[in-house]
Amino acid sequence: MTALGVLVLPEAPGPDGGRIWRRCEDLGFDHAWTLDHLSWRTAADHPWFDALTTLAVAATGTSRMHLGTLVVSPNFRHPVLTARQAVALDHASGGRFVLGIGAGTAGADARGLGGPEPSPSERADRFGEFVTLTDLLLRRPVTTYEGRHYRAREVRMAPGCLRRPRLPLAVAATGPRGLLLAAAHADIWVTIGGTRQPGAEAERDAFATLRRQSARLSEACERTGQAGPPRRLVNLSRVVPDSYSSPERLADLVGRCAQEGFTDVVVAHPRPDGVFAGDPGAFERAVLHVLERTL
Repeated sequence: MTALGVLVLPEAPGPDGGRIWRRCEDLGFDHAWTLDHLSWRTAADHPWFDALTTLAVAATGTSRMHLGTLVVSPNFRHPVLTARQAVALDHASGGRFVLGIGAGTAGADARGLGGPEPSPSERADRFGEFVTLTDLLLRRPVTTYEGRHYRAREVRMAPGCLRRPRLPLAVAATGPRGLLLAAAHADIWVTIGGTRQPGAEAERDAFATLRRQSARLSEACERTGQAGPPRRLVNLSRVVPDSYSSPERLADLVGRCAQEGFTDVVVAHPRPDGVFAGDPGAFERAVLHVLERTL
């Protein structure tokens, strides 16, 4: 059975934001996520809040739905602090937090701390260290690590994660090195399909891209001798532009994702304008139609 999740942008951390997360849980979503950027696309000049703090608000207003980052960025985060925050969220949510990690995109996030933008090779190296060190920190009571990009000296992680050996990691990856990381460390593999211009491919081509990426993940698992992530998640709203134009449309798309082997499908909560703009009524009707079919 395919689990349905929702992506909520971190634009309202107060009472309005709490109501959005509670409404998503009431609708029946299995999990809910938020983005981790300093600013993002057409929302760059709009209110935009920290992802992990936003999820702390969401945790206090919900009780069942899993919550996660889609995905934290090494552009401005360090594994030690990220792991400490993840443990706090794991406890605050009663064991419902999922830490999603990505490589970090080029652009404003990469320049935000004042340093030079890393090359693709340097970004891949940094991503590998970030995932590896974060995994170690979440599993061990004390961790020492020496890398090129990150270091840790006898970092203590009491009380540790509620879930053992650690809370779940979701790794976003489509390139060869990233897929090897996902094969070795991830509980959930995350993709948005084509990464050059998400959502720009014709629908048939977009699903062909998902199929190729999923096959490459399976190849990476075979090459490393790893079982690989038991769950595969697609952010559908980055793959096709009109995912909930009708209830039947969303049901068809979720079914096609399931046929491609995806265990989890995420759709973006509608915004009034700009990226992910949509009609809240149409969104809720489509979501309820899909969730009723899975009961």
